[in-house]
Formats: sequence, structure tokens, C-alpha cells
Amino acid sequence: MSEQDFWNDNEKAQRVLQENKNLKDIVDEYNHLQSSVEDVEVLLELAQEEADDSLEKEVESTITSIEKEIDKVKIKTLLSGEYDRNNAILSINAGTGGLDAQDWAEMLLRMYDRWANSKGFKVKTLDLQSDTEAGIKSATIQIEGLNAYGYLKSEKGVHRIVRISPFDPSGKRHTSFASIDVIPELDESIEIDINPSDLKIDTYRASGAGGQHINTTDSAVRITHIPTGVVVQCQNQRSQHSNKDTAMRMLMAKLIELKELEQKETIEDLQGKYSQITWGSQIRSYVFQPYKLVKDHRTNAEIGNVDSVMDGNIDLFINEYLKMTKVNNV
Repeated sequence: MSEQDFWNDNEKAQRVLQENKNLKDIVDEYNHLQSSVEDVEVLLELAQEEADDSLEKEVESTITSIEKEIDKVKIKTLLSGEYDRNNAILSINAGTGGLDAQDWAEMLLRMYDRWANSKGFKVKTLDLQSDTEAGIKSATIQIEGLNAYGYLKSEKGVHRIVRISPFDPSGKRHTSFASIDVIPELDESIEIDINPSDLKIDTYRASGAGGQHINTTDSAVRITHIPTGVVVQCQNQRSQHSNKDTAMRMLMAKLIELKELEQKETIEDLQGKYSQITWGSQIRSYVFQPYKLVKDHRTNAEIGNVDSVMDGNIDLFINEYLKMTKVNNV
């Protein structure tokens, strides 16, 4: 940062500044914990020397608080994947279930938005396909923050809801589905070779918010990678060029992920339909009736307070998934 030509490349400079901040935050977090431990040790010694039982509750409360902070740090040490530190791009697609599924997709969008805000992360809508009757057909959001992808990669898969449908006059219980896909946002310095002839690029009129201009020009972009069937789209920017750049980064992230999953040498080796998330890959159930329970089928972690989960309190599921994958990798 002290180099004379540091600001010549503004994008590179911004990445370095962000990395510097991330490292400082880690050091500050460690120093804060170390200071807290030293403080409670002094408090404990004081209580013992003066035989002051009134300090017992304060010591216990402080130790409990420190243990919670240490647990959070331990979880962060599990985020050692190549892209875990990156921002995340999360896509939601309504599955079978008609209006119920679309409403469910919108509920999940709200849940992830609340989770991200509770972490101090920024949320940006890249694409949103709403329905005139209810809910959303699909949505793609970018979640900016350290380790966003590392945490949210646990959410990939099919999410099921069981509830009394608000759209059924008979008041019957319905089961609906929505799929979640999560990819890391790649650094602009990462480049992969994609044959231009393998791409089908469509432009269309954006349907989301953004003022008069965004809704009257074909600024939205959809890119299809023909050999694999991977489709990405973006409509958040007024500029078609900006939307295309964002969509291309999304496409590269998906193709890199697919290449690693299929253990292929190059992108050109990938063939066949992109079907990473299938309706058989159900990871979590959210039951509203006849009882209240959210259960993750991979880790068996469960919570009875469904409303709390829908308000974004999903850390239990994320943490248990990270612990499970760490054990399996070891």
C-alpha cells in the first residue's frame, strides 16, 4: 500500500485494501478475545482472594460470553476452501407447488436477506422474476461480506415447506419446494477460457425496479452455455454492458464449480445438462403444520422455532454443516 504506484490500478488497490481490512479484523478479534480472557482471570482471582460470592454470577456470565465468541472463531477456522472468503451469489427458484411454491421462494429470499443483514453483509439484487398473483418465480442476489460464500454454500439444495396453504380456500395442508444454488463471486483477475461459439446471449427488457430507463430498454442479459445448459441472467444495472459482465462472472463461477465436481481438465470437456441441484437433493424441511419444526436432513440439526428461522436465524444449520463436512474431509 505504500508503493508509489499503488493507486494506478484502482480495482487492484481496492482488493488489497479489502484484504488488509479482513486481516486486521481477524487480528482485532483475536486480541479482543485474549483481553477478555485476561480480564476474567483477574476477576476470578479477585473473587477468590476476597471470598466474594457476589462476583460469581459476573464471572460465570463473562465466561459464557467468551465461550460463545470462541465458538464463532472456531467455525471461521472451518472456512478453508479456495473461495470460502469470497462474496456469494445465491439463486432461488420456485419448484413444484404453483402459487405456494412462488410464495415459499419469496419467504426464503426474505430469510436470506435478514440473515445477511444480521451479519453486516450487503445484499444486492441481480435478478428478480416476480409473479403478478403471488411470490417470485426466481431471484438472484449477491451477498457481499467476508466468508459469505463459505457460510452460504451449506444452503445449496432443495428446501421443502409443509403448511396450510393461504391460497387454498379449503384450508388443506400443502407441500411446496424451492431450490437454492450458491456460487462464489469470482475476483475479476480470475479468467477462464470459454469458447464464444459455445455461448448464446439474449437481451430482454428488465422487469425489476430501477426507474424508467431500466424498464424501457433491453438492458437485461441472459447467457446460456450451450454444451452444459448452464443459464445465468442479470438485470440489476441500467447498462447492458454491466449486466453482461456480471452474468459472465456468474457463468465462470458455475463452470469452474462444475469442472471441479466432474473432475474435468478443462471447461471444454464439460458436456450435458447442468443438473447439480435436483428435486431429489432435499436438504431441509420447514414444517408449519401440524407441528412446528425445521430440520436439516444432512446433519439432523433441528429447531422448533420456525418463525425465528424465517427471520434469518439459520446459523445452527450452517455451523453444523461446516462441522460435518470438516469431519468427513478429515
